[in-house]
Amino acid sequence: MRIHVTFTDRVGITQEVLALLGARNLNLDAVEMVPPNVYIDAPELRQEVLHELHGALLRVRGVLSVQIVDMLPGQRRSLHLDALLAAMSDPVLAVDAEARVLLANPSLIELCGRQPAGESLSSLFDEPGLAEHLREKGFRLPMHEVSLGGQPLLLDATPIRGGGDALDGGLLTLYPPSRIGERLSVLHHDHAEGLQGLIGRSAPLTQLKARVRKVAGLDAPVLIQGETGTGKELVARACHALSSRREEPFLALNCAALPESLAESELFGYASGAFTGAQRGGKPGLLELADRGTVFLDEVGEMSPYLQAKLLRFLNDGCFRRIGGDRETRVNVRVLCATHRNLTKMVGEGSFREDLYYRLNVLNLQVPPLRERGQDILLLAEHFLRQACTQIQRPPCRLAPATHPLLLGNRWAGNVRQLQNKIFRAAAICEGDVIEVGDLEVAGTELDTRQAEDEEVTSLEEAVQQFEKSLLQRLYAAYPSTRQLAARLRTSHTAIGQRLRKYGIRSEH
Repeated sequence: MRIHVTFTDRVGITQEVLALLGARNLNLDAVEMVPPNVYIDAPELRQEVLHELHGALLRVRGVLSVQIVDMLPGQRRSLHLDALLAAMSDPVLAVDAEARVLLANPSLIELCGRQPAGESLSSLFDEPGLAEHLREKGFRLPMHEVSLGGQPLLLDATPIRGGGDALDGGLLTLYPPSRIGERLSVLHHDHAEGLQGLIGRSAPLTQLKARVRKVAGLDAPVLIQGETGTGKELVARACHALSSRREEPFLALNCAALPESLAESELFGYASGAFTGAQRGGKPGLLELADRGTVFLDEVGEMSPYLQAKLLRFLNDGCFRRIGGDRETRVNVRVLCATHRNLTKMVGEGSFREDLYYRLNVLNLQVPPLRERGQDILLLAEHFLRQACTQIQRPPCRLAPATHPLLLGNRWAGNVRQLQNKIFRAAAICEGDVIEVGDLEVAGTELDTRQAEDEEVTSLEEAVQQFEKSLLQRLYAAYPSTRQLAARLRTSHTAIGQRLRKYGIRSEH
């Protein structure tokens, strides 16, 4: 039985309370003092003895109450700690100042196959000198790779300090590389899930979404092609979000943004001591961090011949070696690639491996340029405007109707990314709640002028026809019926129909 005695604190009162239990030959399993309270665990205390003891305790000067409790505070804390450690899916252990294991959670015990309490870290892990390294660093380490039973893990160490700021040891948490990949994926993911990130209702985009739905569920490499700025990474993220790997990491690497050596280490990782300045213990690459998930290689056409060969080998058997390593690593990763380059032409020129091209091009997606999605331009502009106002923390604003022809008339060489940048700049410089033509800084008329200058014009009539055809082609994407387009141009739908037939302009639908 466990009892809780409350008292008015005075010298010697605890000894008097315990003497009453000793006088009745009651063994005590535990006593906890938390003045003005004392908690006593006396397993042999029976109900019939408690009644007489209750009166005796209350006669002690300063004792205020005696109650039965189901658990001592320390026992409750220990139970909560055990429950907390058991609930942690990652292996966790606490060590003392000499790097000996004090306690380990069930995940760690299962991983190493025994209860390691009392062991030195040096005997637990396969890395010599780990205990000394931890003590040198005051048990504070960033992600450090270790091996336990031959399994590579990332160790995170946090110091434990006692009274007077003395270092009492450390709390060590172990993660499989893919768990860090999950966190990186969440940290870097600021896009809408699935097809929600692909904004628009035009026929080309609708067709792309339908193909993404079919391709996403097929667990094979996908080659995504399209001009710069069309949103190829959004398409890749949609493929991942609609696949069976959606709960696993999605990590991306831009092959054009890094030199060969750095791109290799980012993708494949490196072993300990692989090069001067390498992190002690090595570092996993994106392929290990994304195990069971997806890796997106943007601008794969810029990859060097050496990396092409190494990537091909991985795609063939799922294995690779880190830089400077001698151990084969096998992971389960789906590879999605994107490029704005003509890979077929590059294969013919010998600058891209033919065998890699066919290995990547198992499934393919073509992302349409913005100029072919005229119906989506205003939708995207309004979306980017809301996004920009939120980002720069300004009151919501809107596009003046006069900006619509300018937005629709621009050919957007930089595609969606260029439109987003123009809208962001306009939101930043506009002081009112309406964005006017002057705020956009879109040189639509200049583009039309350059286009006219590039073409040979033999007569005024031909120039007028070219302008009329170009205007109808652009506006018909946004107003996809003769009546809508006639209303926009303030003419009859019969006249519009005749001109569309004359120039061979057909609806996207």
